[in-house]
Amino acid sequence: MNSLILAMTTFAFVGAVTPGPVNILATSTAITQGLKEAIKHVVAASLAYALVVILCGGVMQSLLTLIPSLETMMQLLGSGFLLYLAYKIFTAPVSAIEKTSQTQSGWWTGSITQLLNPKAWLYALSGVSIYVVGRENEVYWLGMYTFVSLLVCLISIGFWAVLGHILSSKLENPAHQRQFNRVMAIVLALSVAAIWV
Repeated sequence: MNSLILAMTTFAFVGAVTPGPVNILATSTAITQGLKEAIKHVVAASLAYALVVILCGGVMQSLLTLIPSLETMMQLLGSGFLLYLAYKIFTAPVSAIEKTSQTQSGWWTGSITQLLNPKAWLYALSGVSIYVVGRENEVYWLGMYTFVSLLVCLISIGFWAVLGHILSSKLENPAHQRQFNRVMAIVLALSVAAIWV
C-alpha cells in the first residue's frame, strides 16, 4: 500500500511540476499581481485538477468511449484560451511593476486554465487508469489519488508562484520586464503547440 502511494505521488509530481500553462501563469501572476493573487491561482488550479481527477474516475467508462472527440474539443478550447493569455502577457505594458488586480483574477485563470488543459485531463485519465481502476476498493483509491494529486499540485504550482515572487524584485527594469513577459508568452504559446504534437 505504501509503495502504491509513493508511486502515485511520484506520478502526480512529475505531471504537476514540469513547465506548462498553469505553472507559467502562476509565475507571471506572482510577478505582475503579487504573491497573494498567485496563491489564489495555485489553490484554484489545484482544486480544479482534483475535480478533473474525480470526474475522470467517476465517469471513466464513458470518457474512455468519448476520448477522441473529447480530446479534440479540449485541445481547441484550451488552445484558444491559452493563446489569448499568451497574447495578453506578450503585449502587457511595461513599467515599474505595480501589484494590481486589474488583470484577470488568480481564481479565474487558475481554475479555467486547468479545466481547459488537455494535459490535465489526459494525465488524470492515465493516473486513474493506473492507480484506481481494477483495485479492490476503487472509491477509496480514487479518493486517495485525488488527495495526493491535490497536495502535489499545491506544492508544485506553489513552487512556480514563489519563483515568480522572487523574480519580481529583479524585474523592476522595464526592459527586463518586457523581455521576461515575451519569453513567458512564447513559452506559453509553445506549450499550446506541444498539445498538438
